[in-house]
Amino acid sequence: MSRILIAEDEPRLSSFLVKGLRAAGYTTTVCEDGDRAADLARAAEFDLLILDIGLPGQDGFAVLRALQARQERLPVLVLTARDEVEDMVTGLDLGADDYVTKPFVFDALLARVRARLRQAGGEPPTLILSAGGITLDVRTRRAAADDGEAELTAKEFSLLETFLRHPGQVLTREQLLSHVWGYDFDPGSNVVDVYVGYLRRKLGSERFETVRGIGYRLKP
Repeated sequence: MSRILIAEDEPRLSSFLVKGLRAAGYTTTVCEDGDRAADLARAAEFDLLILDIGLPGQDGFAVLRALQARQERLPVLVLTARDEVEDMVTGLDLGADDYVTKPFVFDALLARVRARLRQAGGEPPTLILSAGGITLDVRTRRAAADDGEAELTAKEFSLLETFLRHPGQVLTREQLLSHVWGYDFDPGSNVVDVYVGYLRRKLGSERFETVRGIGYRLKP
């Protein structure tokens, strides 16, 4: 199981990341300042660092410089509100492997996490997902069920991928909102119900079970 260090000082965001990454099968550790992040990256065995730039103590750029000076091989995914080109170039030049700006959609971030871990040899690629009579090719984004293939929009793909990675598990509307539409979602939105309806029409209504008052479940 891959271990991910999260260096983020915003409690709401770090809690969101922990819940999402643990649901995806990863072990997580959180630190809230750059000094601690640099120490943990040196002292513990992690497979990936998710690093905010605007940290208390030494900032994320200083953490990258420390890792570079020690010739650490720890993959780093920068997650920051700074979207200036100069900041992105600085982070990548200092050894970051990827750069994601806030706000973000969790499933897009998760795909980047999987890509970084695959490149580092920490996670084998999962190219085909299958459960409940549905098969999804994550490369082509094409889904197939008993009655043929279905073309999916980007959001339909992300929602179906979330169901297929948790077959048989009841997923709340809040979980699905955060995974597919991002951590800054509107909890009163009915967009999940609308998109589950789209999947039902394309892949079979009997496969996606409504759990009254909670959310939905993909029948395994």
